[in-house]
Amino acid sequence: MTKSKLLIVEDDVDIRTQMKWALANEYDVHLAGDRASALAAFSSIGPAVTLLDLGLPPRPNDPEEGLAVLSAILSQDPLAKVIIVSGQGDKQNALRAVGAGAYDFLCKPVDLDELALVLRRCVYLADLEKEYREIQHGANAEVFEDMLGASPQMQAVFDFVRKVAPTSAPVLILGENGTGKEVVAQALHRRSAQGAGPFVAINCSAIPEHLLESELFGYEKGAFTGAQAQRKGHIESAAGGTLFLDEIGELPALVQVKLLRFLQEKCFQRVGGRQEIPSDARIIAATNRNLQELTTSGKFREDLYFRLAVVVVRVPPLRERGDDMVMVAKAFLHNYAVEHAKPSLTFAPDALRALGAHRWPGNVRELQNRVRRAVIMADGKRVTARDLELTDTLSALPPQTLKEARESVERELIQDALRRHNGKITSAALELGISRPTLYELMEKLGIGREG
Repeated sequence: MTKSKLLIVEDDVDIRTQMKWALANEYDVHLAGDRASALAAFSSIGPAVTLLDLGLPPRPNDPEEGLAVLSAILSQDPLAKVIIVSGQGDKQNALRAVGAGAYDFLCKPVDLDELALVLRRCVYLADLEKEYREIQHGANAEVFEDMLGASPQMQAVFDFVRKVAPTSAPVLILGENGTGKEVVAQALHRRSAQGAGPFVAINCSAIPEHLLESELFGYEKGAFTGAQAQRKGHIESAAGGTLFLDEIGELPALVQVKLLRFLQEKCFQRVGGRQEIPSDARIIAATNRNLQELTTSGKFREDLYFRLAVVVVRVPPLRERGDDMVMVAKAFLHNYAVEHAKPSLTFAPDALRALGAHRWPGNVRELQNRVRRAVIMADGKRVTARDLELTDTLSALPPQTLKEARESVERELIQDALRRHNGKITSAALELGISRPTLYELMEKLGIGREG
């Protein structure tokens, strides 16, 4: 396993060496003794955590040089984790550094056990933030063409898109409402040879039956009452690109015949016209219904079904995607929290519990809408089950065990204390009547970040 990189900025050679040997087994340790070497090392190695002494040459008795290093590091990376290591007499300056963005401070002489605990927690948080940034910027393999998922079910969908997109074959996408069938269709389009062409989407169930034929195929002037000018249909507009037919199971019988002819011959006639018009639009269809049952009952043409279903993919419902649900929920929370100027919002424990228990009949669309509304309604720094309107789901869950109840109370008390003291560990521990190492241990056990 690759060791996390640790940068120690300390002008005292003996202290620097002592800390290196104490931490070398667990970390890839790099050393610096002044501002120039510290900033050069930070830029070149990108450490997970930096231990910074405030008293650096040429003015080792003055904190300004160390504070300048802190400022420069945070300018390079606002999320950098810097722990101040200062003498007892520099405590006010260390607090000043924490106010300027340092993660924490330790007083000299450093207790190595306490240092190890603080570092582990700090590296853990840095790794989580790095992973989340990678997800947001698409660097993680779990993000694919605007879709987020690590479950085997979603990875199968991603593989399908990679294989099928470069072909011109018609595609049939199956899945419940809200699973993201159109997002899959857009991914197929973008990765196709016609990705630069238009992507035209039409919902067959949203257009009145008597208008659907003219919407798809267009019409000539005078074709029917009100047809005062020639108009192109969606198949013509999608030439050189993709036509996405959502809810294809709602297609009327007459339109099914014309669509089948287009799929066979790649040409069509406008309503009221006789001219054969070619179009190379690729057809991608989607439905939440069982087309095979519709063909058996005579409501959907069997020959059209086989033309559409050259390749078929099923988009799984959210309840079948395991841990994807929490991952997607947190991505939505981050996006909407930034949008509404609430960037520090997190999910409360009861919210995560309710999210995991809900059956999500509306799938990703329902999750997206619930999180968006919850971000608007949340009062504090946490989104609760009440904000998500999932209190009924929570009340239906089995009662907690004594251990779970105790941990829930401990979590609430610690989170409240951290919020009141803006994440300052020392102040929160003092209020709770426990030592700082004990607080760190509890935070580790209960999965609590400094923001509470």
